[in-house]
Amino acid sequence: LEVMSDADDFLNSIYPYRTRFETHAVLPAHGVDRATILEQLGAMAQEEDAKGDRGQVSGSLYHGGHDHYHFLTEAFEAFAHANVIQRDMYPSATKMEGEIVAMALDMFGGGHAEDACGVITSGGSESLMTAVYTYREAGRERGITEPEMIWPETAHVALDKGAYYFGVKVIKAPVDENYQVDVAWVRDHITPNTVAIAASAGTYPHGVIDPIAELGALALEKGIGFHVDGCLGGFILAWAKDCGVEVPPFDFRVPGVTSMSADTHKYGYALKGTSVLMYSSKELRKHQYFTVGGWPGGIYISPGMAGSRSGGVIAATWAAMLNLGREGYVEIAKGIFEAADKLIAGIEAIPELQILGKPYFLVAFASADPDLNIYHVNDALTARGWRMNGLQKPDAIHFCVTRPNTAPGLIEQFLDDLRASVDEAKGKEGEPDSGALYGLSGTGPEGVAVVEDILAGALDAFYDVPKG
Repeated sequence: LEVMSDADDFLNSIYPYRTRFETHAVLPAHGVDRATILEQLGAMAQEEDAKGDRGQVSGSLYHGGHDHYHFLTEAFEAFAHANVIQRDMYPSATKMEGEIVAMALDMFGGGHAEDACGVITSGGSESLMTAVYTYREAGRERGITEPEMIWPETAHVALDKGAYYFGVKVIKAPVDENYQVDVAWVRDHITPNTVAIAASAGTYPHGVIDPIAELGALALEKGIGFHVDGCLGGFILAWAKDCGVEVPPFDFRVPGVTSMSADTHKYGYALKGTSVLMYSSKELRKHQYFTVGGWPGGIYISPGMAGSRSGGVIAATWAAMLNLGREGYVEIAKGIFEAADKLIAGIEAIPELQILGKPYFLVAFASADPDLNIYHVNDALTARGWRMNGLQKPDAIHFCVTRPNTAPGLIEQFLDDLRASVDEAKGKEGEPDSGALYGLSGTGPEGVAVVEDILAGALDAFYDVPKG
Protein backbone atom coordinates (compact mmCIF):
# COMPACT_ATOMS: atom_id res chain seq x y z
CA LEU A 1 0.00 0.00 0.00
CA GLU A 2 2.82 2.34 -0.91
CA VAL A 3 0.47 4.85 -2.53
CA MET A 4 -1.22 5.41 0.79
CA SER A 5 0.28 7.94 3.15
CA ASP A 6 -1.16 6.13 6.14
CA ALA A 7 -2.65 2.69 5.47
CA ASP A 8 -3.65 2.23 9.10
CA ASP A 9 -5.75 5.40 9.05
CA PHE A 10 -7.55 4.20 5.95
CA LEU A 11 -8.19 0.77 7.45
CA ASN A 12 -9.43 2.37 10.66
CA SER A 13 -11.87 4.46 8.62
CA ILE A 14 -13.46 1.38 7.06
CA TYR A 15 -13.05 -0.90 10.10
CA PRO A 16 -13.91 1.43 13.00
CA TYR A 17 -15.08 -1.38 15.24
CA ARG A 18 -11.99 -3.57 15.15
CA THR A 19 -10.77 -2.43 18.57
CA ARG A 20 -14.23 -2.25 20.15
CA PHE A 21 -15.99 -5.50 19.31
CA GLU A 22 -14.77 -9.04 18.85
CA THR A 23 -13.83 -9.88 15.26
CA HIS A 24 -15.33 -13.14 13.99
CA ALA A 25 -13.01 -14.65 11.39
CA VAL A 26 -14.38 -18.15 12.11
CA LEU A 27 -17.78 -19.39 13.21
CA PRO A 28 -17.98 -19.26 17.01
CA ALA A 29 -17.91 -22.68 18.68
CA HIS A 30 -20.93 -21.71 20.77
CA GLY A 31 -23.69 -19.41 19.63
CA VAL A 32 -23.55 -15.80 20.77
CA ASP A 33 -26.63 -14.91 22.81
CA ARG A 34 -29.24 -12.78 21.11
CA ALA A 35 -29.01 -9.93 23.64
CA THR A 36 -25.30 -9.45 22.95
CA ILE A 37 -25.84 -9.49 19.20
CA LEU A 38 -28.70 -7.00 19.37
CA GLU A 39 -26.72 -4.75 21.72
CA GLN A 40 -23.80 -4.57 19.28
CA LEU A 41 -26.09 -4.00 16.32
CA GLY A 42 -27.92 -1.27 18.19
CA ALA A 43 -24.69 0.49 19.14
CA MET A 44 -23.42 0.48 15.56
CA ALA A 45 -26.75 1.59 14.13
CA GLN A 46 -27.17 4.44 16.58
CA GLU A 47 -23.72 5.84 15.85
CA GLU A 48 -24.04 5.45 12.10
CA ASP A 49 -27.51 7.02 11.98
CA ALA A 50 -26.46 10.12 13.90
CA LYS A 51 -25.31 12.23 10.96
CA GLY A 52 -28.26 11.22 8.82
CA ASP A 53 -30.69 11.97 11.63
CA ARG A 54 -29.26 15.50 11.81
CA GLY A 55 -30.11 15.94 8.12
CA GLN A 56 -26.50 16.63 7.14
CA VAL A 57 -26.25 13.96 4.44
CA SER A 58 -26.70 14.38 0.70
CA GLY A 59 -28.90 11.60 -0.70
CA SER A 60 -28.47 8.13 0.83
CA LEU A 61 -31.35 8.52 3.32
CA TYR A 62 -34.53 9.40 1.51
CA HIS A 63 -37.29 9.29 4.12
CA GLY A 64 -35.37 9.41 7.39
CA GLY A 65 -38.31 8.69 9.70
CA HIS A 66 -37.53 5.89 12.13
CA ASP A 67 -41.23 5.34 12.77
CA HIS A 68 -41.65 4.83 9.03
CA TYR A 69 -38.77 2.34 8.97
CA HIS A 70 -40.24 0.52 11.97
CA PHE A 71 -43.56 0.14 10.14
CA LEU A 72 -41.78 -1.17 7.06
CA THR A 73 -39.77 -3.69 9.05
CA GLU A 74 -43.02 -4.94 10.60
CA ALA A 75 -44.32 -5.51 7.07
CA PHE A 76 -41.00 -7.15 6.16
CA GLU A 77 -41.19 -9.44 9.19
CA ALA A 78 -44.40 -11.05 7.98
CA PHE A 79 -42.59 -12.32 4.86
CA ALA A 80 -38.94 -12.24 5.95
CA HIS A 81 -38.71 -16.00 5.45
CA ALA A 82 -40.60 -16.09 2.15
CA ASN A 83 -38.88 -16.95 -1.13
CA VAL A 84 -41.15 -15.63 -3.84
CA ILE A 85 -39.79 -18.01 -6.45
CA GLN A 86 -42.23 -20.44 -4.84
CA ARG A 87 -45.39 -18.72 -6.01
CA ASP A 88 -47.64 -21.61 -4.98
CA MET A 89 -46.57 -21.12 -1.36
CA TYR A 90 -46.62 -17.32 -1.42
CA PRO A 91 -49.27 -16.08 -3.87
CA SER A 92 -49.35 -12.84 -1.86
CA ALA A 93 -46.10 -11.90 -3.59
CA THR A 94 -47.85 -12.05 -6.97
CA LYS A 95 -50.53 -9.68 -5.67
CA MET A 96 -48.09 -7.23 -4.10
CA GLU A 97 -45.54 -7.26 -6.93
CA GLY A 98 -48.24 -6.78 -9.55
CA GLU A 99 -49.75 -3.88 -7.65
CA ILE A 100 -46.37 -2.19 -7.12
CA VAL A 101 -45.71 -2.35 -10.87
CA ALA A 102 -49.24 -1.17 -11.72
CA MET A 103 -49.04 1.82 -9.35
CA ALA A 104 -45.63 2.78 -10.76
CA LEU A 105 -46.89 2.50 -14.33
CA ASP A 106 -49.81 4.75 -13.46
CA MET A 107 -47.41 7.32 -11.97
CA PHE A 108 -45.21 7.28 -15.07
CA GLY A 109 -47.89 7.48 -17.74
CA GLY A 110 -47.97 3.81 -18.66
CA GLY A 111 -51.20 2.93 -16.88
CA HIS A 112 -53.34 3.66 -19.94
CA ALA A 113 -51.45 1.14 -22.08
CA GLU A 114 -52.98 -2.32 -21.77
CA ASP A 115 -49.70 -3.98 -22.74
CA ALA A 116 -47.46 -2.00 -20.37
CA CYS A 117 -45.80 -4.17 -17.75
CA GLY A 118 -42.81 -4.46 -15.46
CA VAL A 119 -40.85 -6.36 -12.84
CA ILE A 120 -39.37 -5.74 -9.40
CA THR A 121 -35.57 -5.86 -9.16
CA SER A 122 -33.10 -5.56 -6.29
CA GLY A 123 -32.16 -1.96 -7.09
CA GLY A 124 -31.21 0.51 -9.77
CA SER A 125 -28.12 -1.38 -10.90
CA GLU A 126 -30.08 -4.55 -11.58
CA SER A 127 -32.81 -2.59 -13.35
CA LEU A 128 -30.31 -0.89 -15.65
CA MET A 129 -28.26 -4.02 -16.29
CA THR A 130 -31.44 -5.98 -17.03
CA ALA A 131 -32.54 -3.33 -19.51
CA VAL A 132 -29.21 -3.66 -21.33
CA TYR A 133 -29.61 -7.45 -21.46
CA THR A 134 -33.21 -7.15 -22.68
CA TYR A 135 -32.29 -4.87 -25.56
CA ARG A 136 -29.37 -7.12 -26.48
CA GLU A 137 -31.73 -10.10 -26.70
CA ALA A 138 -34.34 -8.12 -28.62
CA GLY A 139 -31.61 -7.08 -31.06
CA ARG A 140 -30.50 -10.68 -31.51
CA GLU A 141 -34.05 -11.59 -32.51
CA ARG A 142 -33.69 -9.01 -35.28
CA GLY A 143 -30.39 -10.53 -36.39
CA ILE A 144 -28.02 -8.07 -34.66
CA THR A 145 -24.99 -10.06 -33.53
CA GLU A 146 -22.78 -7.12 -32.50
CA PRO A 147 -25.19 -4.96 -30.50
CA GLU A 148 -24.48 -1.34 -29.65
CA MET A 149 -26.17 1.11 -27.28
CA ILE A 150 -25.74 4.87 -26.97
CA TRP A 151 -26.07 6.86 -23.77
CA PRO A 152 -24.64 10.11 -22.36
CA GLU A 153 -21.32 10.25 -20.56
CA THR A 154 -23.34 11.36 -17.53
CA ALA A 155 -25.51 8.20 -17.52
CA HIS A 156 -25.23 5.95 -14.49
CA VAL A 157 -22.31 3.54 -14.63
CA ALA A 158 -24.60 0.57 -13.95
CA LEU A 159 -25.43 0.80 -17.66
CA ASP A 160 -21.73 0.40 -18.42
CA LYS A 161 -21.61 -2.50 -15.98
CA GLY A 162 -24.44 -4.21 -17.82
CA ALA A 163 -22.79 -3.63 -21.17
CA TYR A 164 -19.55 -5.10 -19.82
CA TYR A 165 -21.30 -8.17 -18.43
CA PHE A 166 -23.42 -8.80 -21.52
CA GLY A 167 -21.03 -7.90 -24.31
CA VAL A 168 -22.76 -4.78 -25.63
CA LYS A 169 -20.65 -2.08 -27.27
CA VAL A 170 -21.18 1.31 -25.64
CA ILE A 171 -21.11 4.58 -27.55
CA LYS A 172 -20.73 7.48 -25.09
CA ALA A 173 -22.44 10.67 -26.21
CA PRO A 174 -21.13 14.07 -25.04
CA VAL A 175 -23.25 16.55 -23.12
CA ASP A 176 -23.75 20.24 -23.83
CA GLU A 177 -23.15 23.26 -21.63
CA ASN A 178 -26.32 22.39 -19.69
CA TYR A 179 -25.03 18.85 -19.04
CA GLN A 180 -27.77 17.36 -21.23
CA VAL A 181 -26.97 14.83 -23.93
CA ASP A 182 -26.23 16.15 -27.42
CA VAL A 183 -29.15 14.72 -29.43
CA ALA A 184 -27.60 15.56 -32.81
CA TRP A 185 -24.48 13.63 -31.82
CA VAL A 186 -26.62 10.64 -30.85
CA ARG A 187 -28.38 10.78 -34.22
CA ASP A 188 -25.08 10.82 -36.08
CA HIS A 189 -23.81 7.73 -34.25
CA ILE A 190 -26.79 5.41 -34.64
CA THR A 191 -25.80 2.44 -36.80
CA PRO A 192 -27.55 -0.74 -38.00
CA ASN A 193 -26.15 -2.38 -34.84
CA THR A 194 -27.79 0.10 -32.45
CA VAL A 195 -30.37 -1.80 -30.41
CA ALA A 196 -31.32 1.07 -28.10
CA ILE A 197 -30.45 4.45 -26.67
CA ALA A 198 -30.70 5.53 -23.03
CA ALA A 199 -30.91 8.79 -21.10
CA SER A 200 -31.58 10.03 -17.57
CA ALA A 201 -34.28 11.79 -15.57
CA GLY A 202 -32.36 13.07 -13.72
CA THR A 203 -28.68 12.36 -13.92
CA TYR A 204 -26.79 11.20 -10.83
CA PRO A 205 -23.98 13.80 -11.14
CA HIS A 206 -26.04 16.92 -11.86
CA GLY A 207 -29.72 16.06 -11.41
CA VAL A 208 -30.65 17.31 -14.88
CA ILE A 209 -33.23 15.78 -17.20
CA ASP A 210 -31.95 14.82 -20.64
CA PRO A 211 -34.07 15.92 -23.66
CA ILE A 212 -36.34 12.89 -23.45
CA ALA A 213 -38.93 14.10 -25.97
CA GLU A 214 -36.32 14.69 -28.68
CA LEU A 215 -34.68 11.34 -28.02
CA GLY A 216 -38.06 9.60 -28.08
CA ALA A 217 -38.79 11.03 -31.51
CA LEU A 218 -35.36 9.89 -32.66
CA ALA A 219 -35.94 6.36 -31.34
CA LEU A 220 -39.27 6.16 -33.17
CA GLU A 221 -37.72 7.42 -36.37
CA LYS A 222 -34.91 4.86 -36.23
CA GLY A 223 -37.03 1.99 -34.94
CA ILE A 224 -34.86 1.36 -31.86
CA GLY A 225 -35.52 1.01 -28.14
CA PHE A 226 -35.27 3.89 -25.67
CA HIS A 227 -34.68 3.42 -21.95
CA VAL A 228 -35.20 6.27 -19.48
CA ASP A 229 -33.22 5.91 -16.28
CA GLY A 230 -35.40 7.40 -13.58
CA CYS A 231 -33.79 5.31 -10.85
CA LEU A 232 -32.78 8.37 -8.86
CA GLY A 233 -35.28 11.00 -9.97
CA GLY A 234 -38.37 9.11 -11.05
CA PHE A 235 -40.23 8.94 -7.76
CA ILE A 236 -39.69 12.64 -7.01
CA LEU A 237 -40.13 14.10 -10.51
CA ALA A 238 -43.44 12.24 -10.82
CA TRP A 239 -44.96 14.70 -8.32
CA ALA A 240 -43.45 17.90 -9.73
CA LYS A 241 -46.63 19.02 -11.48
CA ASP A 242 -48.67 18.53 -8.30
CA CYS A 243 -46.13 20.77 -6.52
CA GLY A 244 -46.29 23.51 -9.14
CA VAL A 245 -42.84 22.67 -10.50
CA GLU A 246 -42.50 22.61 -14.29
CA VAL A 247 -40.40 19.74 -15.59
CA PRO A 248 -40.08 18.53 -19.19
CA PRO A 249 -41.82 15.26 -20.10
CA PHE A 250 -39.67 12.29 -19.18
CA ASP A 251 -41.73 9.09 -18.92
CA PHE A 252 -44.07 6.84 -20.94
CA ARG A 253 -46.11 9.90 -21.94
CA VAL A 254 -43.27 10.59 -24.38
CA PRO A 255 -43.74 8.66 -27.64
CA GLY A 256 -40.73 6.45 -28.26
CA VAL A 257 -39.96 5.57 -24.63
CA THR A 258 -39.98 1.78 -24.48
CA SER A 259 -38.71 1.16 -20.95
CA MET A 260 -38.08 3.03 -17.73
CA SER A 261 -36.54 2.30 -14.34
CA ALA A 262 -37.35 3.97 -11.00
CA ASP A 263 -36.07 3.02 -7.57
CA THR A 264 -38.71 2.42 -4.94
CA HIS A 265 -35.93 2.33 -2.35
CA LYS A 266 -35.01 5.97 -3.02
CA TYR A 267 -37.81 8.55 -3.32
CA GLY A 268 -40.32 5.69 -3.18
CA TYR A 269 -39.35 5.48 0.53
CA ALA A 270 -39.23 1.68 0.67
CA LEU A 271 -36.53 -0.39 2.35
CA LYS A 272 -33.27 -0.85 0.49
CA GLY A 273 -33.34 -3.55 -2.15
CA THR A 274 -36.14 -2.70 -4.59
CA SER A 275 -36.52 -0.96 -7.93
CA VAL A 276 -39.16 -1.10 -10.65
CA LEU A 277 -38.23 -1.85 -14.26
CA MET A 278 -41.11 -1.05 -16.60
CA TYR A 279 -41.71 -1.84 -20.27
CA SER A 280 -44.12 -0.45 -22.85
CA SER A 281 -44.98 -3.98 -23.97
CA LYS A 282 -44.90 -7.60 -22.84
CA GLU A 283 -43.23 -8.41 -26.15
CA LEU A 284 -40.19 -6.45 -25.02
CA ARG A 285 -40.21 -7.75 -21.45
CA LYS A 286 -40.15 -11.38 -22.55
CA HIS A 287 -36.53 -10.95 -23.64
CA GLN A 288 -35.35 -10.65 -20.03
CA TYR A 289 -36.79 -14.04 -19.04
CA PHE A 290 -34.56 -17.08 -18.63
CA THR A 291 -35.95 -20.58 -19.12
CA VAL A 292 -34.48 -24.07 -19.29
CA GLY A 293 -36.76 -26.99 -20.09
CA GLY A 294 -34.51 -30.04 -19.87
CA TRP A 295 -32.84 -29.63 -16.46
CA PRO A 296 -33.14 -32.73 -14.18
CA GLY A 297 -34.30 -30.41 -11.38
CA GLY A 298 -37.37 -29.51 -13.35
CA ILE A 299 -38.43 -26.83 -15.82
CA TYR A 300 -36.71 -23.63 -14.69
CA ILE A 301 -38.28 -20.23 -15.35
CA SER A 302 -36.83 -17.00 -13.98
CA PRO A 303 -38.13 -13.49 -14.77
CA GLY A 304 -34.72 -11.91 -14.27
CA MET A 305 -31.23 -12.30 -12.86
CA ALA A 306 -32.28 -13.35 -9.37
CA GLY A 307 -33.53 -16.80 -8.51
CA SER A 308 -34.50 -16.63 -4.87
CA ARG A 309 -36.03 -13.29 -3.88
CA SER A 310 -37.19 -12.00 -0.53
CA GLY A 311 -40.90 -11.64 0.03
CA GLY A 312 -40.04 -9.27 2.86
CA VAL A 313 -38.73 -6.42 0.71
CA ILE A 314 -41.67 -6.74 -1.67
CA ALA A 315 -44.11 -6.58 1.25
CA ALA A 316 -42.32 -3.56 2.71
CA THR A 317 -42.35 -1.74 -0.64
CA TRP A 318 -46.05 -2.43 -1.12
CA ALA A 319 -46.72 -1.21 2.43
CA ALA A 320 -44.73 2.00 1.89
CA MET A 321 -46.58 2.93 -1.28
CA LEU A 322 -50.03 2.20 0.15
CA ASN A 323 -49.33 3.94 3.45
CA LEU A 324 -48.01 7.15 1.89
CA GLY A 325 -50.49 7.33 -0.96
CA ARG A 326 -50.55 10.15 -3.47
CA GLU A 327 -51.14 12.77 -0.78
CA GLY A 328 -48.17 11.61 1.29
CA TYR A 329 -45.80 11.52 -1.67
CA VAL A 330 -46.85 14.99 -2.83
CA GLU A 331 -46.47 16.46 0.65
CA ILE A 332 -42.90 15.17 0.96
CA ALA A 333 -42.06 16.21 -2.61
CA LYS A 334 -43.29 19.74 -1.99
CA GLY A 335 -40.90 20.11 0.94
CA ILE A 336 -38.01 18.75 -1.12
CA PHE A 337 -38.64 21.07 -4.08
CA GLU A 338 -38.95 24.07 -1.73
CA ALA A 339 -35.70 23.15 0.02
CA ALA A 340 -33.96 22.72 -3.33
CA ASP A 341 -35.15 26.18 -4.42
CA LYS A 342 -33.66 27.72 -1.25
CA LEU A 343 -30.44 25.84 -1.87
CA ILE A 344 -30.22 27.03 -5.48
CA ALA A 345 -30.86 30.66 -4.54
CA GLY A 346 -28.28 30.50 -1.75
CA ILE A 347 -25.56 29.02 -3.93
CA GLU A 348 -26.26 31.52 -6.72
CA ALA A 349 -25.63 34.29 -4.19
CA ILE A 350 -22.06 33.05 -3.58
CA PRO A 351 -19.93 34.57 -6.40
CA GLU A 352 -17.14 31.99 -6.07
CA LEU A 353 -19.54 29.13 -6.97
CA GLN A 354 -21.54 28.16 -10.03
CA ILE A 355 -24.44 25.73 -10.40
CA LEU A 356 -24.12 23.08 -13.12
CA GLY A 357 -27.12 22.56 -15.40
CA LYS A 358 -30.77 23.06 -14.45
CA PRO A 359 -31.44 21.27 -11.16
CA TYR A 360 -34.78 20.28 -9.64
CA PHE A 361 -34.02 18.22 -6.54
CA LEU A 362 -30.27 17.58 -6.80
CA VAL A 363 -27.98 20.60 -6.99
CA ALA A 364 -24.43 20.27 -8.34
CA PHE A 365 -22.02 23.18 -8.00
CA ALA A 366 -18.41 23.88 -8.93
CA SER A 367 -15.86 26.60 -8.35
CA ALA A 368 -16.20 29.77 -10.41
CA ASP A 369 -12.89 31.04 -9.03
CA PRO A 370 -9.61 29.62 -10.41
CA ASP A 371 -8.03 30.06 -6.96
CA LEU A 372 -10.73 28.02 -5.22
CA ASN A 373 -10.48 24.21 -5.16
CA ILE A 374 -14.02 22.87 -4.71
CA TYR A 375 -12.65 19.82 -2.89
CA HIS A 376 -11.11 22.11 -0.28
CA VAL A 377 -14.62 23.52 0.15
CA ASN A 378 -15.87 19.97 0.62
CA ASP A 379 -13.16 19.33 3.22
CA ALA A 380 -14.38 22.34 5.20
CA LEU A 381 -17.99 21.19 4.91
CA THR A 382 -16.98 17.72 6.12
CA ALA A 383 -15.29 19.28 9.14
CA ARG A 384 -18.59 21.01 9.89
CA GLY A 385 -20.44 17.69 9.86
CA TRP A 386 -21.78 17.57 6.28
CA ARG A 387 -21.52 14.59 3.91
CA MET A 388 -21.65 15.74 0.29
CA ASN A 389 -20.97 13.79 -2.91
CA GLY A 390 -17.81 14.56 -4.90
CA LEU A 391 -17.93 14.74 -8.71
CA GLN A 392 -15.40 15.00 -11.51
CA LYS A 393 -15.25 16.18 -15.14
CA PRO A 394 -15.63 18.90 -13.96
CA ASP A 395 -14.61 18.84 -10.30
CA ALA A 396 -17.73 19.61 -8.31
CA ILE A 397 -19.90 18.49 -5.41
CA HIS A 398 -23.62 17.93 -5.25
CA PHE A 399 -26.36 18.06 -2.65
CA CYS A 400 -29.16 15.58 -3.32
CA VAL A 401 -32.05 16.94 -1.28
CA THR A 402 -34.14 14.37 0.58
CA ARG A 403 -36.80 14.49 3.28
CA PRO A 404 -34.34 14.77 6.20
CA ASN A 405 -32.91 17.91 4.57
CA THR A 406 -36.31 19.64 4.72
CA ALA A 407 -36.16 20.14 8.48
CA PRO A 408 -36.77 23.81 9.45
CA GLY A 409 -33.62 25.92 9.23
CA LEU A 410 -31.42 23.11 7.88
CA ILE A 411 -30.83 24.50 4.37
CA GLU A 412 -30.12 27.89 5.93
CA GLN A 413 -27.58 26.22 8.22
CA PHE A 414 -25.96 24.52 5.24
CA LEU A 415 -25.69 27.79 3.31
CA ASP A 416 -24.09 29.51 6.31
CA ASP A 417 -21.58 26.66 6.55
CA LEU A 418 -21.03 26.72 2.80
CA ARG A 419 -20.19 30.43 2.80
CA ALA A 420 -17.79 29.91 5.69
CA SER A 421 -16.25 26.91 3.92
CA VAL A 422 -15.68 28.92 0.73
CA ASP A 423 -13.96 31.66 2.72
CA GLU A 424 -11.80 29.07 4.48
CA ALA A 425 -10.85 27.33 1.22
CA LYS A 426 -9.93 30.48 -0.76
CA GLY A 427 -6.33 30.32 -1.86
CA LYS A 428 -5.69 27.18 0.18
CA GLU A 429 -2.80 25.16 -1.19
CA GLY A 430 -1.94 21.48 -1.01
CA GLU A 431 -3.97 18.40 -1.81
CA PRO A 432 -7.51 18.26 -0.46
CA ASP A 433 -8.63 15.35 1.68
CA SER A 434 -11.81 14.69 -0.31
CA GLY A 435 -12.31 13.73 -3.93
CA ALA A 436 -14.73 12.12 -6.37
CA LEU A 437 -15.23 8.57 -5.12
CA TYR A 438 -18.71 7.14 -5.62
CA GLY A 439 -20.17 5.67 -2.44
CA LEU A 440 -17.36 6.93 -0.19
CA SER A 441 -18.01 10.64 0.19
CA GLY A 442 -15.35 12.37 2.25
CA THR A 443 -12.80 9.64 1.62
CA GLY A 444 -9.34 11.17 1.70
CA PRO A 445 -6.51 10.93 -0.83
CA GLU A 446 -5.46 7.56 0.59
CA GLY A 447 -8.75 5.97 -0.41
CA VAL A 448 -8.81 7.70 -3.80
CA ALA A 449 -5.23 6.59 -4.48
CA VAL A 450 -6.12 3.01 -3.63
CA VAL A 451 -8.97 3.03 -6.11
CA GLU A 452 -6.94 4.68 -8.85
CA ASP A 453 -3.65 2.81 -8.45
CA ILE A 454 -4.43 -0.52 -6.83
CA LEU A 455 -8.10 -1.10 -7.46
CA ALA A 456 -8.04 -4.77 -6.56
CA GLY A 457 -6.30 -3.97 -3.30
CA ALA A 458 -8.98 -1.45 -2.39
CA LEU A 459 -11.71 -4.01 -2.95
CA ASP A 460 -9.75 -6.53 -0.92
CA ALA A 461 -9.67 -4.03 1.92
CA PHE A 462 -13.47 -4.15 2.05
CA TYR A 463 -14.19 -7.78 1.19
CA ASP A 464 -11.24 -9.83 2.42
CA VAL A 465 -10.98 -11.64 5.76
CA PRO A 466 -12.60 -9.28 8.29
CA LYS A 467 -10.41 -6.97 10.31
CA GLY A 468 -13.14 -5.68 12.59
